[in-house]
Amino acid sequence: MSSIITPSKLVRCAGPLSWSRRSFMQVGLSGFASLTWPGLLKLRAENAVKPGHERKAIIMVWLPGGLSHLDSYDPKPEIGSEYRGPFKTISTKVPGTHFTELLPHHVRIADKFTVLRSMNQKAGGHPAGSMQMLSGDADTRDKPKPRLPDWMSVAHYLRSKEGKRTNPLPNYIGVNPPLEYNGPAYLGDAYAPFSVTDDPNRPNFQVPNLGLADDAETRRLSERVALRKSLDKMERAFDREGELGALDEFETQAMTLLTNPQTRDAFDLNKEDAATRDRYGRNRWGQQLLLARRLVESGVEMVTSSLSGPLCGRVGNWDDHAVNHHQFEALRFRMPNYDQAVAALIEDIYARGLDKRVLVVVTGEFGRTPKISFDRSTGAGDASAPAGTLQPGRDHWPRAFSNIWAGGGIQTGGIIGATDKRGEDVIERPCGPGDFLATIYHHLGIDSSKITINDLNGRPTPIVDHGRPIAELVV
Repeated sequence: MSSIITPSKLVRCAGPLSWSRRSFMQVGLSGFASLTWPGLLKLRAENAVKPGHERKAIIMVWLPGGLSHLDSYDPKPEIGSEYRGPFKTISTKVPGTHFTELLPHHVRIADKFTVLRSMNQKAGGHPAGSMQMLSGDADTRDKPKPRLPDWMSVAHYLRSKEGKRTNPLPNYIGVNPPLEYNGPAYLGDAYAPFSVTDDPNRPNFQVPNLGLADDAETRRLSERVALRKSLDKMERAFDREGELGALDEFETQAMTLLTNPQTRDAFDLNKEDAATRDRYGRNRWGQQLLLARRLVESGVEMVTSSLSGPLCGRVGNWDDHAVNHHQFEALRFRMPNYDQAVAALIEDIYARGLDKRVLVVVTGEFGRTPKISFDRSTGAGDASAPAGTLQPGRDHWPRAFSNIWAGGGIQTGGIIGATDKRGEDVIERPCGPGDFLATIYHHLGIDSSKITINDLNGRPTPIVDHGRPIAELVV
């Protein structure tokens, strides 16, 4: 059976769903008093020797629904109007490399990142496509929940086994994280992200459960912990396995997360000067990526950030079917904020000396159809005409798409791979989800060819069962 999904089968897709789920943000002080939070922390760590080398980190910027490669990093100006969008191409700082006019900030710093134009995968739906890219699940069928843990949860799990961290911040944080179609699966919710769901651009932005307001609140929390310990005193005598003693370590971590000023400072965007905040963009996406940079500087090792919501247009994602958005008006609407925020993040990674330690990856689950389709809008809104208006769109296209890579010590300023004259298929240096994941793991010091994790049935499951690190992107 062909893995290619035709536009006619996809045109009514409403885009990625925003499924509700529990996150650490919902755990309050009452949960702490009942040891729910320390209990989760307990699941996250095992005794080991702390590594002596500097820990690598990664920021993944996720574009749910998929960016059109023809209208961004892989333009095809010579093809016919039924494929070519209305955007002109412009020369980048790298001789011979062109992007569309939608990316003027990227053009200016093109020597600081590499474009992979030959990414492809086999699933045409949002769930299966996301699972292929984030967990390596080769199944092309859409499933309601992931069978395999995503790379972020796997890296969090493996890093937690390496030794006790002294950093009070969570090791895996999602700033508006991509929670659709991915998660920790059989690793359990202890390895899900600490989720920051508030808008960092709001004047009163705050992260609940990080830091306490004053000394009195800290004292009250300490008194509650002391009371619990006194109630545990008799139980401890019967604790043959030493579990209560071990729990103290994780309770201490939770206390540190609440009381250490470093936790609050890392999330405090007011500590950035106004010019820096302006450079990223005074909007949700800009401040999300600025916060991501602050977090990796503070020692967080995995940060994910989904560029979704109202800044995308009417349906809140990059899923530019004609029924959802006017494809080209949607790009005009969202790309200035995208271009500014991503370019500022990449610039800062280098300017602040993070470029060897921190890898930045920007991708979605697939691209969009090179051939433009037309259908009637299902509703008026940003980047969409009134219902019933015929407008252009592009549908799902997993056969060829682009993503970008920066930092991580890699050689930048280049193009990897190529697509054919219409951008329909990869014709040079094809790379799949396994290669994508193996490259990320390699940066984090994880040999994905050798590591397995037992699933719920106790079966050893490879974290990547196909693919290898992309040679042009590893050091």
